[in-house]
Amino acid sequence: MLWDILIGVAVAVVASWMALLIGLLIVRPSGPLLKEALRILPDLLRLLRRLAGDATLPRGVRVRLGLLMAYLAIPIDLIPDFIPVIGYADDAIIVAAVLRSVVRRAGIGAVRRHWPGTEDGFAALCRLTGIRPTGSDSPVER
Repeated sequence: MLWDILIGVAVAVVASWMALLIGLLIVRPSGPLLKEALRILPDLLRLLRRLAGDATLPRGVRVRLGLLMAYLAIPIDLIPDFIPVIGYADDAIIVAAVLRSVVRRAGIGAVRRHWPGTEDGFAALCRLTGIRPTGSDSPVER
């Protein structure tokens, strides 16, 4: 049972990494592509964990982030990962949707404050998720 869970987590991490790599290939961030592709997944996972643990964020935001991390960790996806390209795209789409909702509810400042990576990595994250890195740091809705 423990091995099944560990294998499931490893598969989810690899699937998420592949989805982000494909997204990075599409948006082509400035700087060395391979370096950013390798850096953004660990930074994204740390960002999700930090945001979920931030008690100043609304409970609904933290619940969404917790559910997202659980979804990424389980081996069962909406679209099976063995289907080329689209199998990994569902993870990237769900991550983007949740981060957009976090920005709408908590503000871009919360995401920027907890981002552990470089500015190029943050810019790539913003392009991947469709959020604007500039503008108001206040939440859109309460």
